[in-house]
Amino acid sequence: MDLKTKIRAIENFPKEGVTFRDITPILKDPECLNVAIDRIIESVTDQEFSLVLGPESRGFIFGVPVSCKINKGFIPVRKAGKLPYETISKSYSLEYGEATIEMHVDAIEKGDKVIIIDDLLATGGTAKAIAELVEQIGATVSCIVFLIELEGLQGRKNLEGYDVRSIIKY
Repeated sequence: MDLKTKIRAIENFPKEGVTFRDITPILKDPECLNVAIDRIIESVTDQEFSLVLGPESRGFIFGVPVSCKINKGFIPVRKAGKLPYETISKSYSLEYGEATIEMHVDAIEKGDKVIIIDDLLATGGTAKAIAELVEQIGATVSCIVFLIELEGLQGRKNLEGYDVRSIIKY
């Protein structure tokens, strides 16, 4: 199945000159969604890791089913102020401003190996911030996987030194 044909392009969203890659047609179709999840899993079969991390909200959409299918725990990485327990945080730049992400201080431990899953690699800012949080704890990022990569934005440059994988490239 060619997942790329299932992604809707929306021109000039969220601002003029931007083409938004809409994954909701994949989410709506259970067969497509299963194929996307299976392809993410196939992309990490060579990796050693114990946990899957995913940023809200679309990292949850793909990270949770991947973690369930491969019997690994899932760690949510959220926007500041959304987690109920003690957190560690990292602020970073986005395409359209700044953001802060957080995860629980006890979510991962020193020496853990993790993978990060998200829907889209644009500039790489969110993934880099997550990777830095992981390393701050003393854990290791085995790889970072995206369903979609926007190659023209050169997000891989921001993630140099990490094993970056993507399923669909534009």
